[in-house]
This record gives sequence, structure tokens and C-alpha cells, in this order.
Amino acid sequence: MKTVLITGGSGGVATALAALLRDNGWRIVRVGRRMSAEPASDSVTAIEADVSTEAGALHAIESASDALGTPPFALAHCAGSSFIGSIERTSELDYRSVMAANLDSAFFTSKAWVASLARKGLPGSAVLFSSVVAARGVANHAAIAAAKAGVESLVRSLAADYSAKGIRFNAIAPGLMRTPMTTRMLATERSVQQAAAQYPLGRHGEAADAAALAGFLLSDDAAWITGQVIGVDGGFSAVRPLVRVTPPSNG
Repeated sequence: MKTVLITGGSGGVATALAALLRDNGWRIVRVGRRMSAEPASDSVTAIEADVSTEAGALHAIESASDALGTPPFALAHCAGSSFIGSIERTSELDYRSVMAANLDSAFFTSKAWVASLARKGLPGSAVLFSSVVAARGVANHAAIAAAKAGVESLVRSLAADYSAKGIRFNAIAPGLMRTPMTTRMLATERSVQQAAAQYPLGRHGEAADAAALAGFLLSDDAAWITGQVIGVDGGFSAVRPLVRVTPPSNG
């Protein structure tokens, strides 16, 4: 039976991914700073930990290993936060918080996880979450773009370090998705329409879109894929649709 640790465990993507993997027979540990009580289950365990610190990440991995009886085969690092604002309006506290939630958490969780696998000589598969803004300039995203670009570089470096040990690292770079984190951004019909207009496929993303790709990358079906950053963004980063301009009316 495959096992997975999912960070950011109460978030939208983490919830969708946990449901997908549970239905496919995986045993799951969900970790977050504030986890609501899960119904008793043989397949899902909830742990509270702050993985933006080294001690918190170690606690999460050790607790997951205790619950599963072995280090988790897979890591889905869904923890993170967002911050939208120009660099002049980004305080030092804002910046440090974004880096801690996104880049620090990715670094320390990956460090603790690979160490747990290496001690036992086990293979594994990890998916970390980036963002479309890491590779495409999007206004008012300086802090989060810097943090997520760091995540992408981390994934490539770790893929190089651990490929010989059978440990794979990949990243997913989603566009705007409807999750609890983006509720305010998609609160009105007008905001939904404005968001949809940014994407060639004509809609914003859903948590299930990212969860489906994460489930594939964590599975043995993706056994020859590592070091990749894959966009789930409705074509935003790769496609420029033909825009037709309606001529002004002479009337």
C-alpha cells in the first residue's frame, strides 16, 4: 500500500488530493498548523505541525512515520500562502511570512523527508507546489513570485541530488484556482468573469485540476519523470489566443 504525507493539509488542493489518493487505496497523513478533527479512519491521519521551521518539519515526518509504520513513500507539499501587492507595499513582515510559508516550508519538509527515506534506503516521490507567477511576470506578485521561483529551483536541485537513490522531485505551477485561500478573489460573478478572461481555456482552475496531476506525479505511472515544473494554468503560460477587435460602429 502506498503512503503519503500531505502538508497544508486543511487547504483546498490538499483536501482534493487526499480524497483522490484515499479512493485509490493510499494511506494518508495530513499535516497543518491547525487541523480539524478527522473522523476515525484507517486510511487518514491528521497531525498538527508548523513545517515552516526545521523542528516542525522533523516533527511532521517523525509523526507520520510513527503513524504509518514507515517513512511516507510520497510527499505532497501543498503548504503555502499568497500575498498580492506591489513591492513598495510589501513590509518586511509580509515578505518574511511569504518566504516562511512557501520556501522555508518546502526546504525543511523536503530535508526531513529525504533523510527519513535515506536512512532506510527507500525510494520516494515528491510534488511541491509553485505558481504560474514564478515564471511569468504578473503585476503585484513580487514576494510570492520570488518564493515560488525558489521552490522551482529547489525541486531541480533535489531531483539532481536524489535521482540515483530513486527519489523523484517534481513541481506543479498552477494558475488561479478556487480554494479557501482564493475565496475573496472569486467572491463575485464579475471577479469570476475577470479571472476567466485571463486564461485561454476560459475559466479559472479548480483544486481537482491540480490534485489530478499531483496524484499522477506521485504514482508509479510517472516513474520516469523527475526535476520537472509542470503548469496547470489553463494555457496561461504557453498560449496567446487570437484576439479579435470589433471595429467601431459608424453609426
